[in-house]
Order: sequence, then C-alpha cells, then structure tokens
Amino acid sequence: MKAVQLPGNREVRVVERDTPKPGPGEVLVRTRASAICRSDMGLYTGDPIVGGDAAGGGLVVPGHEPAGDVVEVGQGVTGLAPGDRVTAYLAIGCLRCEYCRAGQPMLCPRWKCLGFDVDGGDAEYFVVPAVNCLPLPDELSYTAGALLTDMVGTQYATQKSLAVDGAKTLAVFGMGPMGGAAALVGKALGATVLAVDLLDDRLALARTLGADAVVNSASDDAVVRLRELTGGHGPDVVVECSGAPPAQNAALDSARKLGSVAFVGESRQTTINPSDQLIRKLLRVVGGWYFPIGLYAELSRFAVRHALPIEELVSHRFALDDAPEAFRAFDHRLTDKAVFTWD
Repeated sequence: MKAVQLPGNREVRVVERDTPKPGPGEVLVRTRASAICRSDMGLYTGDPIVGGDAAGGGLVVPGHEPAGDVVEVGQGVTGLAPGDRVTAYLAIGCLRCEYCRAGQPMLCPRWKCLGFDVDGGDAEYFVVPAVNCLPLPDELSYTAGALLTDMVGTQYATQKSLAVDGAKTLAVFGMGPMGGAAALVGKALGATVLAVDLLDDRLALARTLGADAVVNSASDDAVVRLRELTGGHGPDVVVECSGAPPAQNAALDSARKLGSVAFVGESRQTTINPSDQLIRKLLRVVGGWYFPIGLYAELSRFAVRHALPIEELVSHRFALDDAPEAFRAFDHRLTDKAVFTWD
C-alpha cells in the first residue's frame, strides 16, 4: 500500500509498505479521507509538539483525523464488521487507568496518539484498536467524519463545558480550521458568534459559517471592538484557536467579568497578567483539547440534527500521491484545511 512518511526537515515521502494486519482487538480500515492538521507541521519540520519518542523518528505514518471502511477485524473483535463506516478516535489508552475508565484516554499517562506514536491515516489502510472505531452516520461523508473528531469534537466538548447556548455571546480568536469549527458549533448551540482574525478571507468564511459579526485585528483593536459589540461588557465566552500569544492575551482581556476563556490553539509559552486578566475578573479559564470518547454518540447526533456544513471547513483536497505538495502548501498557509481523499 502507499503511505506517507515525514522524515523531518520538511521532507515528504510517499512510500510502498505492506498492508498491515489487525492483531487481537484491532481493526483494519481502508482510508477514505484523512485530514492534515496544524499539529502535523511538527512532524513535517522534525519538532513534534505531540507524541513520544516515536513521533520524532520519521517512520510513523501521520494522519490523526481519518475515516474509512472496516475491511478486516482481528481476533476477539465484536460489534464491527467489514463494510462498516467509521471514523477514528486518536487517543489510544491503556484502558486500565482512572482516566481511561472515565472515558478520557487522551489523559492516560501511557497514551499513544494515532499518527504520531502509531501509524495513522495518511495511507491506503490503517489499523486501530476496535474501541477507537467510532460509527460514522450515513448522513455524514467520509470527509465530514474525518473532521468530526479532532476539530468539531474538540469544539463541541469545550463549548458544552462552558455552557454555550442561546443566551451567550461567543467570541472566537483565530478563524483557521479550528476556529471555523468553533463558529459552526457555537452557532448551532444558539450563541451570538463574533469572529476575530487578521485575514479578510478567513473572516469572510466565518460569515458563511454563521458568524454574526467579524473583527479584523490587523486594523482594529480586537478588545475594544469586542466590547463595543457587547454593550461594553465583553463576550461571555471566548475561545482562542490560534495559539498566538497576542491573541491569547486579547482573549483574556476581552472576556467579560465572570466570563470564560478556553485555550484551544497549541503554543509552547505565553506570558499573561493573572491579577488583571484572571483574578480580579473572576474569570474561568480552561484548556480545550479533544473530547471524552463517551461523548461521541451525542456529538454525531448533534452534527446530523443541525446539518452542520462541516465540509465548508475544507479548503483543498489532495490525492495521496500529491502529499509533498499538500504539506508544502499547508506549511506556507496556501491552504487552510487540507484533506487526502480517495473518492
């Protein structure tokens, strides 16, 4: 089978490998869609922000947002059969620790990440534990299924934890793919959505995804403008998706007193002012990262019930043979959300 490898230093190889065989408790999936994520750029450059030692070796097949069809099940697998449409849960846990038993395998101290520690979906086939195969509703395409987990799932779990609803104003900083998912979810939950970004084309997309107002932080002071749009108070909930320190600080500054902020965009270091930004505002600040596996059934029903236009988040589609161009374009921000497809 064909598979992508990222040796580092911005090199991409499409190689021939043996099709894997599912072991006990595992499932072989024929890939139909696999998305590129900004976190994959760490593998591309050789400095991964996710995963253990294997992630930096360049031999692991990337792709932590895949969907496809079950083609073979390993010994002991029940409840799955060839032909089943599935998407994959990226966190592979030990299944024994308190976090795994609570449905949060991404918090497992021995967890492994699909596409970073073990081979992922940027290949014609991939193997995952059966427990990581999530049923893909017929109403959702494979591409929508690939984006449903990491992007939409992260936003749904995060916004649900912050009680986003029709009484809330939600501001989203960073209207890349994750920010777009935040706007989609927030609007479906009934919130008034305010989108903030430096780029007009991303703000235009935010409008199509349901944003009620947009703020270009390259030309306007985002904190001032968000207060103007909320009667001087600031948004009830702010979700920061860029990972850029200035945006993270603006998110804290703009949130209203007794409001909430979620940091979703990955960053290695940010300097904040806790006294003014958190303590004296009684602000609630959380990290937003992925979703409990037990929430998936509700998440998929939510996506179907609200007919979420998830594929609107996709800017480019590529064949697997074009992986070098796909990663190069993504690295140079010539694409937003790029997806390998087989249809």
